[in-house]
Amino acid sequence: MIRTGMEAEASYDHMLTSEYASLLALEFHRNPVINDEAAFDIYPPSAHPNPSTLPARPPVVTIMGHVDHGKTTLLDTLRSTSVAKGEAGGITQHIGAFSVPVPASGNSSEPTRTITFLDTPGHAAFSAMRARGASVTDVVVLVVAADDGIMPQTREVINLVKNSKVGLVVAVNKVDKPGVDISKVEHALLAEGVQLEAFGGDIPSVHVSGLTGQGLDQLVETISALAEMQDLRAEREGTLHGYVLESRVAKGLGPVGTVLVLRGSLKPGQHLICGKASAKVRVMSDSIGKTVRVAYPGMAVTVSGWKELPDAGDEVLTGSEADVKKALANRIRKAEIESSLVDLEAINEQRRSEREKREVGEDEQNGEREGTDGPKELRLIIKGDVSGSVEAVKGAIEGIGNDIARVKVIATGVGDVAESDILRAKTAGGTIIAFNVKVPRPVENEAQSQQVPVLVSSIIYKLIDDVTARVIDLLPPVIEKRVSGEATVLALFDISVKGKKTKQIGGCRVSNGVVAKNKLARVLRNGQIIHEGHLETLKQHKNDMMEVGKGSECGLNLAEFNDLRVGDVIEMYEEVKLPGTL
Repeated sequence: MIRTGMEAEASYDHMLTSEYASLLALEFHRNPVINDEAAFDIYPPSAHPNPSTLPARPPVVTIMGHVDHGKTTLLDTLRSTSVAKGEAGGITQHIGAFSVPVPASGNSSEPTRTITFLDTPGHAAFSAMRARGASVTDVVVLVVAADDGIMPQTREVINLVKNSKVGLVVAVNKVDKPGVDISKVEHALLAEGVQLEAFGGDIPSVHVSGLTGQGLDQLVETISALAEMQDLRAEREGTLHGYVLESRVAKGLGPVGTVLVLRGSLKPGQHLICGKASAKVRVMSDSIGKTVRVAYPGMAVTVSGWKELPDAGDEVLTGSEADVKKALANRIRKAEIESSLVDLEAINEQRRSEREKREVGEDEQNGEREGTDGPKELRLIIKGDVSGSVEAVKGAIEGIGNDIARVKVIATGVGDVAESDILRAKTAGGTIIAFNVKVPRPVENEAQSQQVPVLVSSIIYKLIDDVTARVIDLLPPVIEKRVSGEATVLALFDISVKGKKTKQIGGCRVSNGVVAKNKLARVLRNGQIIHEGHLETLKQHKNDMMEVGKGSECGLNLAEFNDLRVGDVIEMYEEVKLPGTL
C-alpha cells in the first residue's frame, strides 16, 4: 500500500472500501473476483429507436402554486367535472391522479383524448422524481391568484420549470373576485421571466375561477393543444416502466400504491419491483374506484398486492418472479452495505486522530469528550397519511437548523400514531409529528405519561413554523445589554467605614435616562469598559435613593470597585435574554 501511494491508509485498523480493495488487487496484477449474481438488477427498457411510430399517450399535468391561491378548489372542480362526464357518483378513493376527457382537436372522428392531472402533496415529490432523472410531468399549470400576485412558492415553481424541460401554462385564478387587477399580475409574471403570449412570448395564460368553473374548459383545451405540440408517445405493450406517486395502508387491502404508467402496460398478476419493495399485482382501480383490467401509458391506478409500502417517487419495473426476488435481495444487501459505509471516512479519521493523540501522550478521555461535542438535535419521528406527504414533510423540515442546533429525522412511517412510535420517541428523546393522521386516545394518554411531545398538524407551513420554534429553543440565548441611564463622575470623596477602611464615593450628574440602584452598572474610561458590577450605594442629600433622574446630582459607590476617576462615565444597563436566531 505504501508503494502504491496509500501511506495514509496503510495502518492496521484502516477499513478499505470495495473500490479501493479492487484497485489495490489490480496494482499487484491480480484480478478481483466480481460476483455477477450480487450485481444483478432490473433496469428500465432502452429508448425506442423510432418514437414517431408509437401510439400517442395522455399528457401528465401537475398543478402547482402558492398556498391559498386556489389549487385545491381548481382540482376539486376539475375532478367533479370529470366524474360528472363519466359515471355518476363521488370519489370513493384517495388517489394521486385523475383523468379529464377532452375531445381531440381538428378531426372530430378521432377518439376522445384524456389528460392525467397529478394531485401530489406539494412539489417535494416532484423535485425528487426530477432528481432521479424521470420526466414524469409533461406540463405544469402555475396557479396565481389575481388578488395576491407573485408569492415565494410561485417563484419556486417558476425556477423549478426553468430547470426542466416541461411545458408551462399559467392559470390566473380568482378572476371572479371584484376589484382584481389581472394585468398587474401578468406584468409581475413578466418581471419574473415568464414570457406570456399576451406580451409576445410563448407561454399561454388562461383566466379561470376554481369556485365558479369559469375558464376551466379553455384551460383543458390549452393543455391539450400544448400536449399535441409535444407529440407525446409511448409503447402500449412490452416491459413496464412507471413511478409511484403515493402510497398508504388501506383497510382490507394492506399496502397500496398509486402507480403512474409511462411505458408498457400494467396488468394483474405481474411481479413488480419498486426500490426495496415488491408486489404481485392483485387489484387495480382508477380514481373513481372502478376496477381496471389493463393500465396503459399516461394512466394512474391504485395497485394492491405490495409486500412492503413503496416510497413515493420510486421507479416501478416488472420482471419474472425469480428476477424480482434476486434483484430485491441485491438491492436490500446493497442498501445495508451503503448504510454501514456511511461513516467509514469518519471512523478512519477518528482512529487516525486517536493514534496521533497517543503518540503525543494526550489523555484519551479528553479526546473522547471532545469527540462527543456536536450540534444539538431535535429528533423527530414523522407519521403521515400517505408516503408523498411524509416525503414532503421530511424534505421541508430536514434543512431547518445550523451548526449549533438542527433537525434529525430518525424515523418515518405511514398511518396513525401507534404505541410503538411513543416507545421509540421515548428511547431516542424525540418528538412525534402527526401530519394528517389521528392520534388515538390510548396512544395520546401513553404519550402524556411518557412525556413524549406530539405535534399534530395538517398544514405544512404551520408545522414548519412549529419545528423552527423548537429548534430555536435549542439555541443558546442571545444576551442583549440595554442601557437605561448614564452619569458622569464630577468629584471623588473618601469616607471612613468600620475597621478603619475607606470607601470611595463618586459625585455624579445624571446626563441621560435614569440611574437605578437595582440595575447593573459599568465604568467607562476613555471609551473602554474597565469594570462591571452592581451599585452598592446611591444617595442624594444624605438620603438613600432607589433611582435618580436626568439632570440630578447624586453620590454613588460600586461594589468591589474603588478606583473611580473624575471624568469616568457610569452606564446603567440591564441584560435581556433573547431567543437565538437560525
